[in-house]
Amino acid sequence: MSRGNDTIWVIIERLTKSAHFLPMKETFNMDKLAQLYVNEIVTLHGVSLSIVSDRDSRFTSRFWQSFHKALGTKLNLNTAYHPQSDGKSERKIQTLEDMLRACVIDLGGSWDDHLPIIEFSYNDSYHTSIHAAPFEALHGRNVELQSVGPK
Repeated sequence: MSRGNDTIWVIIERLTKSAHFLPMKETFNMDKLAQLYVNEIVTLHGVSLSIVSDRDSRFTSRFWQSFHKALGTKLNLNTAYHPQSDGKSERKIQTLEDMLRACVIDLGGSWDDHLPIIEFSYNDSYHTSIHAAPFEALHGRNVELQSVGPK
C-alpha cells in the first residue's frame, strides 16, 4: 500500500559510503525536511562537517543555508558544470532505481514498502572503494543485533 510518498531523498555518508534512502513527498516544506534530516541522519551519524547537495530549490534556499550555518556545517552546492559529487551520487541513485525496479517487479507492492530492505542490502554489500561493506566500515565489524524485548 502506498504511503503517498513521491520522492526519495538519498543521503550518503562519505567516509563509510553508508546510504540512507528517505521516502518523502515533493511538497515537504523546509521545516519537515530539517526534521527528517535530524531524525534519520543526525541521530545516527551526528552533525556533518561538510555536505554536498544537488541544486534542488529546497536545498539551495536561504533557509537550508541558514540551517547549516546554525549547525556550523558547510553546504557545497554542485552545478551542472562543476559538480562536487563527480557523478558518485548519480551512480548511487541509478543503483537505487535498479534495485527498486527489481523489487517491485519480483515482489509487487509499492516502492516505499521495499525501501528499508533496499537500504539494508545496499549498506550490507561490499564496496570496492572502501574494501568493505558500509555497515562493516561504520561499525568496524559485521553488524550483529540482539533483540531485547519484554520479559
